[in-house]
Amino acid sequence: MKIIHFLSQAKKLATGLTGIDGHLNPRPVLLEIYQETLKVLSSIPDHSVYRQATETLTKQRQMIVKENEITEDIENKIGCGLIEEVIFQAKDELSLAKKMLEWKSWEDLEVHPPAGQWEYFRKK
Repeated sequence: MKIIHFLSQAKKLATGLTGIDGHLNPRPVLLEIYQETLKVLSSIPDHSVYRQATETLTKQRQMIVKENEITEDIENKIGCGLIEEVIFQAKDELSLAKKMLEWKSWEDLEVHPPAGQWEYFRKK
C-alpha cells in the first residue's frame, strides 16, 4: 500500500509553492473555466460594471491561452504567477461570477444611503 501511495505522489509535478501541485495539462482546464465564466457572465445584464470588467479580462486571458501552446509563455503574458495560480484565480472568478448572479448586484439598493454618506473625506 505504501508503494502505491509513493508512486501516486511521484506523478505530481512540483511548483515550488507549498500546497500547490503542478498541473500536467493546464491549457484545456483554463479554457474550460474561462468558457464557463463567460457563460455565467452572459446571464448578467450588459450594463453591469462587474460583467464588463470581468468579461474583458476573461476574454483577454482566454485569447492568450488559445494563442500560446507553451505554459511559460502563458504565464509571462498573463503575468499573475505560475499557471497553477492562474487556474486558482480563474476558479475563484467563476465562483464570484456565480455569486454575483445570485446576488443580482446590478439592481438598485433596497435601502438607499443617506445623503453625504460618502463625502466625509472631501474638504469642506
